[in-house]
Amino acid sequence: MQITFLGTGTSQGVPIIACDCIVCQSVDTRDKRLRSSILIEEKGKTFVIDTGPDFRQQMLRENVKNMDAIIFTHEHKDHIAGFDDIRAFNYVNQKKMEVYASPNVQEAIKREFAYIFSDFKYPGIPEINLHLLENKLTTIDGVDFMPIEVMHYKLPVFGFRINDFTYITDANYISDKEKEKIKGSKVLVLNALRRESHISHFTFEQAIELVRELKPEKAYFTHISHQLGLHSDVSQELPSNIELAFDGLKVQL
Repeated sequence: MQITFLGTGTSQGVPIIACDCIVCQSVDTRDKRLRSSILIEEKGKTFVIDTGPDFRQQMLRENVKNMDAIIFTHEHKDHIAGFDDIRAFNYVNQKKMEVYASPNVQEAIKREFAYIFSDFKYPGIPEINLHLLENKLTTIDGVDFMPIEVMHYKLPVFGFRINDFTYITDANYISDKEKEKIKGSKVLVLNALRRESHISHFTFEQAIELVRELKPEKAYFTHISHQLGLHSDVSQELPSNIELAFDGLKVQL
């Protein structure tokens, strides 16, 4: 299985205008963080978790030619806003996109992209097969996805375990029951927004403590805001089994 980090950033604390902060002005490409998403290649199939506003740019950068399914963590705009651009895969692959989403995410997609579901199908709109995603093992094209329900303040969000790989973003609480699904993972990806406390995200220190508790062989931090600092500086503070992820990073399992 190959994992590609499509984006490791967040809309939280990211300037939308010209900015002179050290991260914005950094020449280190690892500090250029698009919104968080990952690409999973397993058993000859290709999956993406979340289609944020940078989805099109991420697909072009990684030269992705085929897509078998999109799986969503939750309905916030920084995770669904690029959904319309799946139409390119409809055209190239000549098939509908398989989409897996919780009831909340399905409601948001139907609201934000109502034209996809209208009775009149305008030529060229995205074509999808929408599947209900629940908190139970889901097999997609022969690959098992185990949802892990975490809390993003008061909003339930899905992380996922695929074989020995676990991906969690947008969380500030994980119940003991859901932690049991994570234990034994060789690789854990976890959100680490910033150093200061936040109402809906793990902080840098909280993420480190959770890795120590869950004991994966390797952990990567994602969903990183500019407020955390430069990749090169933050990396020096991390334990040997934890790395700060960056856009384009590839991990083989």
